[in-house]
Amino acid sequence: MSKPLLEVADVEAGYGEALVLRGVSLTAFEAELVAIIGPNGAGKSTLLKVVYGLLRPTSGQVRYRTDDVTGVRPERLTRLGLNYVPQLGNVFPSLSIAENLLVGSVSLPRAERRPAVDDMYTQFPLLAERRRQRAGTLSGGQRKLLAIARALVTRPRALLLDEPSAGLSPQAVELVFDQLAEVKRRGIAIVMVEQNARRALSLADRGYVLDMGRNAYEGTGRSLLNDPKVTDLYLGSTIASSSTSTSAPSGINPPT
Repeated sequence: MSKPLLEVADVEAGYGEALVLRGVSLTAFEAELVAIIGPNGAGKSTLLKVVYGLLRPTSGQVRYRTDDVTGVRPERLTRLGLNYVPQLGNVFPSLSIAENLLVGSVSLPRAERRPAVDDMYTQFPLLAERRRQRAGTLSGGQRKLLAIARALVTRPRALLLDEPSAGLSPQAVELVFDQLAEVKRRGIAIVMVEQNARRALSLADRGYVLDMGRNAYEGTGRSLLNDPKVTDLYLGSTIASSSTSTSAPSGINPPT
């Protein structure tokens, strides 16, 4: 069996004296979509921050392509092919769509930047049609697509997504999830925290249920959807988001 593209092993992390993650583990293989669900405060968004180097764990390890990347800074991870889309602060609202994508591409060699942006216009025709429009004037769904495109323009092998459907209309949710399915078809691994647990698991190859900072259940998306215990405890129509991320856009060094 091939080795995981991304592996989190026994991670503990928190904020100050408050321990949030209590020995969480996770694996993601190439071209696999992994959904992370669980109740409010379970540590889902904190886990993504640890993986992307925004929060250093107190113990445990993060490995990417077999290398130990625990605590590696976000801009370095972006260059290695691991990128992150936070729930909030994921685009520059005062810049146009075109400018957002160009800023996102700066981690690439100069000769590759324009082709990478053009690839995004091909994958996201809606963004191509509005490339001169300021990001701050986009609808919620359009803005989320731009955030995903900004991360994809770096040509990652793995993409971390925090609550991609949060605050979106049902129509916009379908648009975003359709694009995520296309991203997966292109061979990119996706690790996704999502409040809409049923929708996430229906798309996922595998899923993890976190509860009180620990792994509660794991399995294929289908098996978790059909598990009576998971259904009774966690699968409401939505699970309240615990994310309060205000990180800078993916690939941009957050303020310290």
